[in-house]
Order: sequence, then structure tokens, then C-alpha cells
Amino acid sequence: MVHLTSLLLKNYHGGHVVIRLALGGCTNRPFYRIVAAHNKRARDGKYLEQLGTYDPMPNIYNEKLVSLNIEKIKYWIACGAHTTKPVAKLFGLAGFLPLHPMTITNAERVRRQREQMPSSTEQAADEPKEEELA
Repeated sequence: MVHLTSLLLKNYHGGHVVIRLALGGCTNRPFYRIVAAHNKRARDGKYLEQLGTYDPMPNIYNEKLVSLNIEKIKYWIACGAHTTKPVAKLFGLAGFLPLHPMTITNAERVRRQREQMPSSTEQAADEPKEEELA
């Protein structure tokens, strides 16, 4: 298997192998396969190997499901495969790679917005009380 993969990587000119999301599913119900594919191929086209799945729609427990084959992912990264930003974010949240910087930035932004929201609603709630007293 190792020799076959190295041949695939060497014989492919003008690009590199990428770990990315391949879209599946129906209208308004996306489902993604995490695949290793050549970067010049179509998004949903032929791929070298499937490495996992990602279901972005929350289930009844409000969970988004991700399944990863860590052994295969380690192998492809060792072969020199690059990861796309969405896949790097998923791997970071799964604990496989360090957290993507945009994930941390977005979390801080959401935290600041949530801190400001209650203060503005409290001020709006306080103002009518003062008017009623006057």
C-alpha cells in the first residue's frame, strides 16, 4: 500500500494531495466526506481515500457528528498532504491538530457579544421603570 501511494504522489504533476471535504447529501441537508484527493480534482470528484465523515446538521441532542480515521489521517499528513481550512478547524476541535486561530478569534468575538447583550437588555429594562415612577 505504501509503494502504491508513493507512486500516486510522484506521478501526479502540477498539484499536491489535499485533505478536504467532499459534499454529499440532499438539498438543505448537507453531509460531508473527509477525503484525501488531488487539489486539481473537482470537489465531489474522484478521491484517493475516504478518511472520515462530518454531519453539520445538529441531531436531536444538538450535536454535530464527526468521525475520523486517525491512522489514515496521520499517514496522509506524513505523505505531505495539506489540509484545507475547514478540515483544519475540525481537526483542531477534535484535538488532532492545534486549534485553528480563526476558531479562537470567533470564540472570543462571540464571548464579547454575549457579555454586551445582557448589559444592554438590563438598561432597556431599567429605563421603563424610571419613567413609570415619574
